[in-house]
Amino acid sequence: MKQKTDNAPYVPDIGLVYPSQPDAHMNLKPKEIDLVIDENYPFLDKSFWFRFRSAMIYLGIFVLVFILSPIRFGLKIEGREKLKKHRALLRNGALTVANHVLRWDFLCILQAIRFRRLYFPAWKENLSGSDRHLIRLVGGIPVPTDIHVIKYFNQAFDELHKKKKWFHVFPESSSWPYYQPIRPFKKGMFTIAYKYQLPIIPMAFSYRPAKGLYRLFKKNYPLITLRMGEPILPDLTLPRKDAVNLLRNQCHKAIVELAGIRDNPWPSEGD
Repeated sequence: MKQKTDNAPYVPDIGLVYPSQPDAHMNLKPKEIDLVIDENYPFLDKSFWFRFRSAMIYLGIFVLVFILSPIRFGLKIEGREKLKKHRALLRNGALTVANHVLRWDFLCILQAIRFRRLYFPAWKENLSGSDRHLIRLVGGIPVPTDIHVIKYFNQAFDELHKKKKWFHVFPESSSWPYYQPIRPFKKGMFTIAYKYQLPIIPMAFSYRPAKGLYRLFKKNYPLITLRMGEPILPDLTLPRKDAVNLLRNQCHKAIVELAGIRDNPWPSEGD
């Protein structure tokens, strides 16, 4: 483990070598199917069997995962009172944004916002592996690679927004386990936040050294803190492109600060 010095954030060292490209994917699962995403793909699966299984998955998350994550990761959540403080602002939906550093980080986000379902854009390749059913059941909506199919993806989010659902995005686009700096952000979901005039809730995962009993089974792995920031609103007085870029910059800056990072080596722009 790297040590914390001069009030800098704790930086774990778990022996991983990270890619040079900030959006490169690590530990990809083997491809099991050839996923076809066309105009006939059910971006929102409304079948009874799918909805039933999804409800059971969320019940398991709310009951079991919420108990296990503080035990497994020493999870501490800070800033949750902001949800109550901004209840009126968030009642028509919101977009949560965080750095992507754990296999369970989406579950930690769910625990932070408590008993809400989240929908998120999912990388197509992740829906070709062994986790594809789970990703779909918890709210993953695959991003088409065919530009002619994008409109169906957008229609799914239009429908969800009308129902005042909440969205989530990991704008770094790929998971790097226990990585400490904040990588550049893709701008896709910031465009959706501008389109729907959604408040964005920035969140940051940071780390603490394992102490006490945790040292017996955490070995080289740190404990996790998740901090929630103040909502960020789109500036509707700006042209769309400028407003989206501003949102991305503001969210990146907020997450860097929430993580306690002074000099982040990566810029905010990732595309």
